[in-house]
Amino acid sequence: MPRMKNNWFNFILLIALLAGVYFIVTTVRDAISQTAQQANSALQPLSQANQAMQTQVAQLMNPTPTIIPDPVTYITEIRALARLETIQYSVEKVITAEIGQGSFNFLFGDKLLFVAHGTVIAGIDMNKLGPENMFFDGNVLYITLPPAEVFIATLDNQKSYVYDRETGIFTKGVNDLETLARQSAEQEILKAAMEDGILNQAQINAEAFLLKFFAALGFPNTIFVR
Repeated sequence: MPRMKNNWFNFILLIALLAGVYFIVTTVRDAISQTAQQANSALQPLSQANQAMQTQVAQLMNPTPTIIPDPVTYITEIRALARLETIQYSVEKVITAEIGQGSFNFLFGDKLLFVAHGTVIAGIDMNKLGPENMFFDGNVLYITLPPAEVFIATLDNQKSYVYDRETGIFTKGVNDLETLARQSAEQEILKAAMEDGILNQAQINAEAFLLKFFAALGFPNTIFVR
């Protein structure tokens, strides 16, 4: 009988020890969790400050351009125009611009491929058409039109872009290389339109339009003299 009492006593003692250990572990776990939360709360301002500093450094290394136009505008010239635009070309041209392409191009060279989209517009300047360029003989109107000319030859900046660029190990690239490529692209676009006969077609289109125009004015028989 005393032995059975000892067993019950030991069992109750074991349960008490387990309950105490569970209580201690739970208390310690809660304390650690609370400490971690407090630490996170304390470190949150530091983390936010670190993120803000990283953002400022990123903005410093990769600044966003700010465009500030001068509020003062100077109009230098105003001219009245009487241009009859009779044809428009849309031209695409690939331009290669390079500097330092030689034995050491992998060290100091700079090369880019520029895809240029441009527009060329041609027609007749009607300001150059005067009474001396027209005469009426019987029922025929003879007209000598001024020669066709190019009014606009320009790049479309929204469609034009640098497709590829290769720079040497010891160079960051020439700042003016893209500018030179754009200038060359405008010249090449104009050259392509001229070689395709834009002025001749502009003259033909002008004559076709003005033939209907003078017929509507009461001159059905119009001949253009070249």
